[in-house]
Amino acid sequence: MDTLIVGAGFAGATTARQLAEAGDRVLVIDKRPHIAGNAYDRLDTAGVMVHEYGPHIFHTNSEYVFEYLSHYTKWRPYEHRVLAVPDARNGRAFPMPINRTTVNGLYGLDLDEDGVADFLQRVREPREPLRTSEDVVLNSVGRDLCEKFFRGYTRKQWGLDLSELAGGVAARIPTRTNDDDRYFTDRFQAMPEAGYTAMFERMLDHPNIEVRTGTAYEDVAAGIDRRRTVFSGPVDEYYGHCYGRLPYRSLRFEHEHLPRCGQYQPVGTVNYPNDHAYTRVTEFRHLTGQAHTGTSLVREYPTAEGDPYYPIPNADNEALFKRYEALADAESDVFFIGRLAQYRYYNMDQVVGAALALSRRLLPEATGMAGSPRGRPSPSPHTCTAD
Repeated sequence: MDTLIVGAGFAGATTARQLAEAGDRVLVIDKRPHIAGNAYDRLDTAGVMVHEYGPHIFHTNSEYVFEYLSHYTKWRPYEHRVLAVPDARNGRAFPMPINRTTVNGLYGLDLDEDGVADFLQRVREPREPLRTSEDVVLNSVGRDLCEKFFRGYTRKQWGLDLSELAGGVAARIPTRTNDDDRYFTDRFQAMPEAGYTAMFERMLDHPNIEVRTGTAYEDVAAGIDRRRTVFSGPVDEYYGHCYGRLPYRSLRFEHEHLPRCGQYQPVGTVNYPNDHAYTRVTEFRHLTGQAHTGTSLVREYPTAEGDPYYPIPNADNEALFKRYEALADAESDVFFIGRLAQYRYYNMDQVVGAALALSRRLLPEATGMAGSPRGRPSPSPHTCTAD
């Protein structure tokens, strides 16, 4: 075996395919009973295509990444739209990200684009430097919009106040002065026509690739001869949490099917920043375009316990990650890739791009131009001293 790849999501599958096409013999393992990682989708008991781990909307400005994935799927054009309900008592919903429609509808105004820009300029609270997500939001839209749309959602989603979260998290959500109600504005926005799982099946369908699901790294690592390991799981888990556990945010998903319901909500996702224990409700038929007599939903409940989904970006967590990163950088035959391994809030296209870049680094070895002796690396070849 040339390469052991831990994780069958975007990072692992992309790397596996690239190395396999270059001649590597690759084993891909995943502790879950399926491929595709968090992008895994399936037909529910009613026959509706659902995303098991919450909505995954593909969008990218990278033609290179889009064309690469297009080898393994046809696409269904789809532009995601999100509404937010700041007060469930009246149920009024407004476009998110905030735009002209949001401002006019919320405050009973009739502003044009310049008027919205002037309004936001009046209500914003200038902050410098923009260290936290609170700084970013208040600097952009002021306190009232912050309280209605951002603070409560952040507390639920991250278990932290805006003031405790790095600025980059809130900076992902733009503010618009026009009526553009698309959640993303990327050049390429689409959904895999047959679903993500089908796309991953094609990516991993290669004679040089073996896939084993339901297989944990720690159970097999010492028994597999290989030249290198590509690890896409949590980096602190790889090192036995020797410096302590890196904080990740998890989610619990409540799936529901509504028979004889043509449409439950007007857009794919509706956010509830201030009410309910869940953050949002997604109706999948908006995303997939599937025709069905019923509809299927998922509600998302953020939790502190469970499978890791999101690294939690703040200064303390970044400092802890840097200690693990130093260990990872010292490895010669283990390579870390992906959201959990690199402790970064990556989008799907960013993970694919990073995996393609890693593959290019490894390809000389895969083609035998820089071969190294085969060996049996231990699960954790470097040690650290816990404080």
